[in-house]
Amino acid sequence: MNKPISLEALDLAALLCSRLCHDVISPVGAIVNGLEVLEDERDEGMKQVAMDLVRKSAKQATARLQFARLAFGAAGSVGAQIDLGDAESVARGLLNDERTTIEWKLPRVLLPKNRVKLLLNLLIIANSIIPRGGRIEVAPVGEGDSMGFRLTAQGPNARVPAAVPGLIAGTPAEGIDAHGIQPYYTGLVANAAGLSIAIASEGDSVVISAAKA
Repeated sequence: MNKPISLEALDLAALLCSRLCHDVISPVGAIVNGLEVLEDERDEGMKQVAMDLVRKSAKQATARLQFARLAFGAAGSVGAQIDLGDAESVARGLLNDERTTIEWKLPRVLLPKNRVKLLLNLLIIANSIIPRGGRIEVAPVGEGDSMGFRLTAQGPNARVPAAVPGLIAGTPAEGIDAHGIQPYYTGLVANAAGLSIAIASEGDSVVISAAKA
């Protein structure tokens, strides 16, 4: 059994910032490249391709930032609640595309912000389980303020990245870097929300549940 790791607040903040910058730098860089083509290119066809790239990349960057604002941000004062409808909107904006489909079965209610932050972070992990795309079903466990979640990720070669369970538990086999900080942070949010995370393979699917221990 690996020993628990506890990051200093500054290290946690630095690693989360690195992760967020990594997530947005690709679409922002694509926007810059597209604008450079628009400035220098005379061919109207190439200009249209560049404009399409700028539009697509701007939409992608916006979706990633809106998602990150709820998943990692303060989202209001202590004790604040978040509308699950807002969570669904940012989740679909980020993850629902031509490769991956989200089946959202949660009611539209207000939940304590840490539970919603946990849900969104679990969605990131569920998406990593199906790197070639597939389906993610999001369903409730219980109801009211004590509601937990059950996420089922189904797709070709669905599997849990080897390091994820240890990172969620706070007992990684190796140190924590910017790549591993998100599942580690997910474990911290689950503890703050009073929920326990379990991951299990069921046939060609992987089920992630977050509920009272």
